[in-house]
Amino acid sequence: MKMETRLQSCVCTQKQLASPDFQLWCEKMGEPKMRMHRKIWEWCFICQALYERGMLENGRKGLGFAVGREPLAALFASLGCTVVATDLDLESAQKPGANWVATGEHAAGMEALNELGLCDEESFRRNVSFRAVNMNCIPGDLEGFDFCWSSCAFEHLGSIENGKQFIYNMVKCLKPGGFAVHTTEYNVSSNEATMDYLPSVLFRKCDFEEMTENLRRRGCSIDIDFTLGDGEADRFVDSPPYKHNPHLKFLFNGYVSTSMSLIIQKELAQKEK
Repeated sequence: MKMETRLQSCVCTQKQLASPDFQLWCEKMGEPKMRMHRKIWEWCFICQALYERGMLENGRKGLGFAVGREPLAALFASLGCTVVATDLDLESAQKPGANWVATGEHAAGMEALNELGLCDEESFRRNVSFRAVNMNCIPGDLEGFDFCWSSCAFEHLGSIENGKQFIYNMVKCLKPGGFAVHTTEYNVSSNEATMDYLPSVLFRKCDFEEMTENLRRRGCSIDIDFTLGDGEADRFVDSPPYKHNPHLKFLFNGYVSTSMSLIIQKELAQKEK
């Protein structure tokens, strides 16, 4: 029996990460329980949001952007989903300013996607394929997916505007009624000053509001809750050198940031621009 949909686009919080649903996903991914880290929250949020919407079932087709070495592609394949996992080509991933290869965050092929053994090898080979994809130029043949996702990726596309354009463009990859779940970095210190035109940018509340308005104009459904958490881990701001537990909020170039999630549904009757 399907669960009633509960999650909506929202800010990373201690309460949500500590919930039984999120902790169950931690267990499935082999992550330490009760570790208060925004990256773990992002993965759990993506899993739970897709699960609630009936997307993590046998026969569903998913598309992952900038998957790196995250566990989601293998986990979804173990649940019977067919997954196309994508990341930058190797040459682009080694460019100065955002060398994802040097930091161990780049996937050059299939071998990087099931390092934790979350999916048996036969099912993994059957259900997962890999493509090199630049998120600023999504190939037109990537379409007809039940769902797509990315975890803290579209803030690395060169500018806030490029990130917004990715969100609008990736909707074309979904079949009517399909869902997208993306996470990114959210500037909670200011709705004006921020980081832009850099290898990593910080989206403000006004940026998410603009994306929401434009997505609705395109015939998509999205609702956002900007409520911040009030737990002990929510109030702590991790500063360099980062301790990473708790690490729900962090100080970066003078800005306090956390993670934001977006759940977007492509309507059955998609509007034109």
